[in-house]
Amino acid sequence: MSIAASIRTAGLPVTLSWGWKRAVIALLAGAASSLAMEPFNAWPVLFVTFPLATWLIDGAGAGRLKGIPAAALSGWLFGLGYFVPGLYWIGNAFLVDAQTFAWLMPFAVLGLPAYLALFTSLGFALARWIWTRDASRILALAAALTISEWLRGHALTGFPWNAFGYALTEPLALAQTASLIGLWGLTFLSVAIFASPAVLIDGSSRRPWTLPATAAVLLVAMGVYGAIRLSRHPTEFADRVTLRIMQPNLEQDARFNYSAKAAVMHKYLTLSDRATGPHSAGVSGATILIWPESAFPFFLAREADAMAQIADLLPKGTILITGSVRAPDLPPGVRITRAYNSIYVIDDDGSILSIYDKLHLVPFGEFLPFQSLMEKLGFVQLTKVQGGFIPGKTRRTIDLPNAPSVLPLICYEAIFPGDIESRGGRPGWIVNLTNDGWFGISTGPYQHLQQARLRAIEEGLPLVRAANTGISVVTDPVGRIVARLDLGVEGVLDSRLPAAISPPPYARAGDVPAAIMVIIGLALAIRRRRKP
Repeated sequence: MSIAASIRTAGLPVTLSWGWKRAVIALLAGAASSLAMEPFNAWPVLFVTFPLATWLIDGAGAGRLKGIPAAALSGWLFGLGYFVPGLYWIGNAFLVDAQTFAWLMPFAVLGLPAYLALFTSLGFALARWIWTRDASRILALAAALTISEWLRGHALTGFPWNAFGYALTEPLALAQTASLIGLWGLTFLSVAIFASPAVLIDGSSRRPWTLPATAAVLLVAMGVYGAIRLSRHPTEFADRVTLRIMQPNLEQDARFNYSAKAAVMHKYLTLSDRATGPHSAGVSGATILIWPESAFPFFLAREADAMAQIADLLPKGTILITGSVRAPDLPPGVRITRAYNSIYVIDDDGSILSIYDKLHLVPFGEFLPFQSLMEKLGFVQLTKVQGGFIPGKTRRTIDLPNAPSVLPLICYEAIFPGDIESRGGRPGWIVNLTNDGWFGISTGPYQHLQQARLRAIEEGLPLVRAANTGISVVTDPVGRIVARLDLGVEGVLDSRLPAAISPPPYARAGDVPAAIMVIIGLALAIRRRRKP
């Protein structure tokens, strides 16, 4: 039996399935698709699961309203299967303070995926609405899912975690296509390439291999382009800039306990100055020391002794970039109830050179939707800041002494493609301070790194990432990891600062190329649908 015949034999029962069998196929296909993400990167599985999704939509035509409701249900089940194993690690955050939040864990582990799956459902429904009987339906699916994934990344503050385009970011050569078309362009290509084998069941087609062969050629072309781009951009470094990233691997509950102030400061100070070898000069060998997000269980700028200890630690010419909760400017005697999640740049004399306040806050972590109403009902966000954190006002580049200017991003701000434009011109690098300690030793931090790393490739900027429990890295502007501290490790990471390259096409054009791809895909599918 030929490969095409084997695929046809497997595909027809899926197309004709109904009821619970159809539901199980959609759920299992979605769950298997999650293996395409970090840390597994088993993206070839999508050559099986996306054809299954296509065949489910093929078979939806047997229902009412041109099969749109049946396609939508299959899409929701596919999305639920995809997001539950992909985002299970969010449940760990509810165990940090188990007495308060453990009862919410099932709602988070199942509720968030159920919500996100609505966007996959929308993509399937839209695809079915413009569905065709020939190979152009693959373009319909690619365009529809790219639209729904884009909406998922923007609606209600957005959560573009594990967008399908991330499947084409490993190996690194494949990821270089993001410098041309960004994450949403990669999403379109991912769906089109991986769904292409579905057309092999089309018995009426004279050359059913044409589309899968084209997809294979495109995949190879992406790899070749990426290899050439990597060879043309060897890692180069900025002059006289050396970094030391401190990864404390601090227990999450200590970060919210003021009584741990002395112990936290002692650990940060001693670890930051730790010698890493016989020729290590400790912190004096660095021009920039970097600490992770929300590093202290107190308001740093209001603790004179802590600021003095930092000044004593920093040698002449060294600055500290650190996360910290920041109190708003209020009249004396006014009780502080809300705060900013911020980044401070501190000079060697203990003076604050610059402050950045996080713009894109995490729902349920740093604020609650309908905050006042939810608090009246007894709900609090994970950080327990009454009223929620205060969002910053602008994203801006920070000028640094004796170093290229930097764009600061806090935590999951790094997962939003095209959302790192700032006032102050193009920066020389990106610094991402984060605290993945909420999620323990899980797949979450690996996925977070994967997404932040793609921002470096899209923008042609080096990325420096400091994480409380890891993974801390320094990458060059094409995504090569120059230095790394793994998950769950305490230590310091010393590295030179890679130099930026000229802005790649995506940094100049943004999502315009991806939008053109979607429009062409929609136009071709609609045109084929209108033909008798």
